[in-house]
Amino acid sequence: MKSHPPCSSKTPVRFRMPTAENLIPIRLDIENEGQRFKDSFTWNPTDPDSEVISFAKRTVKDLKLPPIFITQISQSIHSQLAEFRSYEGQEMHLKERIVPIKLDIRVNNTVLRDQFLWDISNLESDPEEFARTLCKDLDIEDLEVGPTIAVCIREQLFEIAIQGVASARESRVGKKGRRGAESFINSKMSSSSLDLVKLFGSKGSVVRKRKDWYLYEPIVDILSNEEAEALDAREVQNARLKKKLDEKEDSFQERS
Repeated sequence: MKSHPPCSSKTPVRFRMPTAENLIPIRLDIENEGQRFKDSFTWNPTDPDSEVISFAKRTVKDLKLPPIFITQISQSIHSQLAEFRSYEGQEMHLKERIVPIKLDIRVNNTVLRDQFLWDISNLESDPEEFARTLCKDLDIEDLEVGPTIAVCIREQLFEIAIQGVASARESRVGKKGRRGAESFINSKMSSSSLDLVKLFGSKGSVVRKRKDWYLYEPIVDILSNEEAEALDAREVQNARLKKKLDEKEDSFQERS
């Protein structure tokens, strides 16, 4: 595995996912012609764009979806890739090295809620490996849960990286008051016994502090088929309602 230097709150780095592999999270939720397609996965932003249409065609063929889904899947992936690439090459200033990660997911009949601290300065971290280990420790048998956990972690790390770009921009503006506040926060964090080597070890990225175990204990529920179907129906209803409200808002903005 390629070695990367640790991030420093005082040393901006070029925008990237703060993980060993620069994979970005992709989430799809598409409904058309009475059918709904939901999926989440990671994508290598260096892959050629032609792979997107190939992926969309294979997915539609395998799941026997209407052909119109090819265009919609492709557009959604391209849009999320474009957002990620819009930050490439920019400086990223990670103010906080220890960040909370929260999981509240449902995959098929499995519900998982968990939270832990993540060291974003460790560019060797591996959300996929962490997800596999977590599923093994919790005896989660559904093979789809692990990848979903990894995507959820990467989504939160992506948001943190975007905030890091905004922080670097603000630093360049040279607002003394802002810099003073950040300096106070960073010094306060560093003085709150956050010794990263002691906390995480030399290679670790995740920790559950002993005093907070009662808060950070994972919760796993296995739903019955009836409960899962009821939640699916509710999600579809909520998605349709949201779509109608968005369409009304767009129509109102066009008229105004």
